[in-house]
Amino acid sequence: MISASEDIGLANPNALLLANAAFDTVMKIGWPEARIALAEAAVYLAVSPKSNSAYLGIDAALAEVKESGNQPVPLPIRNAPTKLMKSLGYNDGYKYPHDYPGHFTEQQYLPDALKNKRFWYAQHSPQEEKHYQWMVQCWGERYKK
Repeated sequence: MISASEDIGLANPNALLLANAAFDTVMKIGWPEARIALAEAAVYLAVSPKSNSAYLGIDAALAEVKESGNQPVPLPIRNAPTKLMKSLGYNDGYKYPHDYPGHFTEQQYLPDALKNKRFWYAQHSPQEEKHYQWMVQCWGERYKK
């Protein structure tokens, strides 16, 4: 599972599913039959395209939090279950993405101090290219390389 998430990552998101299934199989049926599931997983992981973009992205996000500290969540995306929170502007101006074409609308999700930060950068694989193109389609110039 470590190899699937750390080394293969978004280049082949199914790798983590298969690794977890192999682990589950080992736990359920044990040896010697589990060796087949382990072999299948080992081969699949070995031949999968590799990417550590999610690994690098989460490390960059964690480093940013360590540097910038606890930043406030933008008011429009805060939940407002009470009258007080509503009066303070919580959830005011929130845009529900599923009400928009493609289930996306441009909205600030990061705190003001980080609103122009970017943490994830796609690497060269067909799967990540799809994710990158979707980000460019949604956010435009902000996500161009």
